[in-house]
Amino acid sequence: MTAGSGAGASRAARRIAVVSAGLSNPSSTRLLADRLAAATVKELAARDITAEVDVFELRDYAHDITNNLLTGFAPPALESMVNAVVSSDAVIAVTPIFSTSYSGLFKSFIDVLDPDALTGKPVLIGANAGTARHSLAIDYAIRPLFTYLHAEPVSTGVFAASSDWGAAGDQVAPLGERVDRGARELADAIARREPAKNEDPFDPANYLGEGRSFGHLLGGLAGE
Repeated sequence: MTAGSGAGASRAARRIAVVSAGLSNPSSTRLLADRLAAATVKELAARDITAEVDVFELRDYAHDITNNLLTGFAPPALESMVNAVVSSDAVIAVTPIFSTSYSGLFKSFIDVLDPDALTGKPVLIGANAGTARHSLAIDYAIRPLFTYLHAEPVSTGVFAASSDWGAAGDQVAPLGERVDRGARELADAIARREPAKNEDPFDPANYLGEGRSFGHLLGGLAGE
């Protein structure tokens, strides 16, 4: 999923990771995530910035997430997904609201991340539930979670109740307007930053230096 055209280093393609914690298929959580992603890509295109979007359905990784919590090791599929999320330029995170807070699957995914993995990363928060009475969950539950991780959630969080998808939706602040406002804020945050580097955390060059290997390290330790 791409849009726009690059123009120089500052206009290099940005990568957005979309994390959807919906449990059903299809799910309104994924529907909201897709709308937020599409609106953000459109906003970035208006700024001459190309966007590449990767969408991850957490239900597809539920068993791997549980295994990671139990063993401390991420299976390959989960490791690849986590690397894509933490190396992205921004994250769109959408969760259903259960018992007045984020879902257990969503929190379990957050728990497998390194506490510093999202430091400084722009995040657009989305949430959905059957009733608008749960709309404050974004600010009293989800936003503090990302603040604890030192991420940088944009000001607007987008909540969608079941009624927002029909003709009886909020006419004062329609869902479409809230989606566009959140996307605009995320696009602004992305545009202000340099493109993220897509580095392999297991590449020795990233912590030993370019062109160096474990052989150089061992040689140095041996006094060579």
